[in-house]
Amino acid sequence: MRLLKVATCNLNQWAMDFDCNVRNIKESIFRAKKAGAVIRLGPELEITGYGCEDHFLELDTVTHAWECLKELLLGDWTDGIFCSFGMPVIKGSERYNCQVLCLNRKIVMIRPKMWLANDGNYRELRWFTAWKQKDHLEDFLLPIEISESLSQLTVPFGYGYIQFLDTAVAAEVCEELFSPIPPHAELALNGVEVFMNASGSHHQLRKLDLRLRAFIGATHTRGGVYMYSNQQGCDGGRLYYDGCSCVVVNGDMVAQGSQFSMKDVELVVAQIDLDAVASLRGSISSFQEQASCKPRVSSVAVPYKLCQSFNLQMSLSSPLKIQYHSPVEEIAYGPGCWLWDYLRRSGASGFLLPLSGGADSSSVAAIVGCMCQLVVKEITNGDEQVKADAIRIGHYTGGQFPTDSKEFAKRIFYTIFMGSENSSDVTRTRAKVLADEIGSWHLDVSIDGVVSSLLSLFQTLTGKRLRYKVDGGSNIENLGLQNIQARIRMVIAFMLASLLPWVHNKPGFYLVLGSSNVDEGLRGYLTKYDCSAADINPIGSISKQDLRIFLKWAAIHLGYSSLAEVEAAPPTAELEPIRSNYSQLDEVDMGMTYEELSVYGRMRKIFRCGPVSMFKNLCYRWGAKLTPAEVAEKVKHFSKYYSINRHKMAVLTPSYHAESYSPEDNRFDLRQLLYNARWPYQFRKIDEFVDNLNGDKVTITKSTNQENADVNSDGGMGVVAAGSNNPRAGF
Repeated sequence: MRLLKVATCNLNQWAMDFDCNVRNIKESIFRAKKAGAVIRLGPELEITGYGCEDHFLELDTVTHAWECLKELLLGDWTDGIFCSFGMPVIKGSERYNCQVLCLNRKIVMIRPKMWLANDGNYRELRWFTAWKQKDHLEDFLLPIEISESLSQLTVPFGYGYIQFLDTAVAAEVCEELFSPIPPHAELALNGVEVFMNASGSHHQLRKLDLRLRAFIGATHTRGGVYMYSNQQGCDGGRLYYDGCSCVVVNGDMVAQGSQFSMKDVELVVAQIDLDAVASLRGSISSFQEQASCKPRVSSVAVPYKLCQSFNLQMSLSSPLKIQYHSPVEEIAYGPGCWLWDYLRRSGASGFLLPLSGGADSSSVAAIVGCMCQLVVKEITNGDEQVKADAIRIGHYTGGQFPTDSKEFAKRIFYTIFMGSENSSDVTRTRAKVLADEIGSWHLDVSIDGVVSSLLSLFQTLTGKRLRYKVDGGSNIENLGLQNIQARIRMVIAFMLASLLPWVHNKPGFYLVLGSSNVDEGLRGYLTKYDCSAADINPIGSISKQDLRIFLKWAAIHLGYSSLAEVEAAPPTAELEPIRSNYSQLDEVDMGMTYEELSVYGRMRKIFRCGPVSMFKNLCYRWGAKLTPAEVAEKVKHFSKYYSINRHKMAVLTPSYHAESYSPEDNRFDLRQLLYNARWPYQFRKIDEFVDNLNGDKVTITKSTNQENADVNSDGGMGVVAAGSNNPRAGF
């Protein structure tokens, strides 16, 4: 037997905080050594943090990474343990994303990443060059201060593997696993038995099984030990890296770390018998045949033994059942952990949420409540770092610390119902009951006086008095009255977030939380700079449908029973007066359902459909209940309002990334700002298809609510019509 003990980890790194990152790296090595591991794998770019973005272009970032690596190598951290560290390296004129492989205070090899992640949220080609020389290793001249300190002038640089006396080990970095021809395929044929994958993989709803299937597939038919390490937490941006470090042997998961955790360091250890890898490979005829004519991969010989022989005191890791979270649990725990990292690292003293009693703001409140529950749970489990952060943020003194989530929420969470004459007692009551269940410090504020003052000012300036549509006013007046209310709420929210701590003799400030969902952002169904304009938004890329399911789950599993009533209520903005024959409803205002919006979003982003392709696909999807003309009308309606409101997506509150069709403009969904909202060429092509299908010319039937777009348009393109018809729209 060749017994090998390996350790991989989840690390909660912070971009550009080198002290934090090195501290976590050292802790992970300490725990790995204590567990008896001889290989330690950390996440991609762990020394700098993965999310440095354009800081990678600064020479300081690379220099500091080398300084941190020198600190690790001059100490005893790598004595007797093979370590892989992630950092940027400049070779010649190029900058590479590298794994630096070290043992016994020496650099054994530097492995640059060959296939870079450059889609979705990733822009690695903006900062790094892909390594293209696969046929040989080159000598890399170490920086002078590193060379002098380590008494090591050059190291092998490039694509290759490490040949120890008793096994072969290689790195495969993140995206390379998912490339069409992954490196592990030919590395396995060259005798590599242990693969180390350092990753910076972010959370997305329903995504984890895709990742795990890749690890399992990599070793199921080829054999091998696949080690996976990942960042975990918010390292400073919109993404939450969801950990789940693991070890897979011959297609079986034998060790798995958490997906959502508040721990800064989590170690996953496995002990395996490498003879099981050799046995499997020797039993597969096709593997033997392909190995006999394999393309040669360069290697670095290290005269060092990693394995131990047969020893009954060392137990082997057995296959285990893979642990998955349900989508509703992902909504609770992912944004909850992300909010905690943002809170503890931002210097803020808590959160403030405009709580309307509707589904979206109630979902955000529940996520903050879940965060408070997780904090208390981690403290109970003995996590000293979480305890120290909670004491500091909650301003506990005299040795006190959080023991009850509701008490903790009272210290760090403000909720505010900002009602107007259009608000119902039902929503006001729902907001108050939910706040009591969570434990937040709750305010009920009337904004009518402030609104009246603005309307009086407007009347003084113009001589005009505004009226709602239900009271005989025009569409323009109706929209203006609603936008005034919405924007006043934003101003009040930020005022209270900065001043309430002072009122309560607390230091610091509170972060304002937004609560606009992904579908409303996509449709532009929000007022620009209303109370959806916040510091951060934990649900900004979560669909309304998923949030409704989450509310049902949270009512039971988080103990906030009032959420069941919230979920059952029809969505409404409550910006217009309620009359016996009229009640404002979101889906009526939008001219489409939230279910349809999710479909449009996935067609537009995931399947990369323009209006014509979307029409064709939806004819198949909806053909049993809608005619081609009706499908055409719906596609045109969505395309029109998406383009009219495109400017709003450029200023959406920074949101937790959770959904693959998010319209988040900063990095994930890059589109033009100005559209011809009539889409003349595309809509004409759709009409031609409809004519060929049924001979009927398609005309858009406008409801009363839809006419306002034309009233606000002067015949120009996209942005000039951006006032749009929906009550939560506007510049």
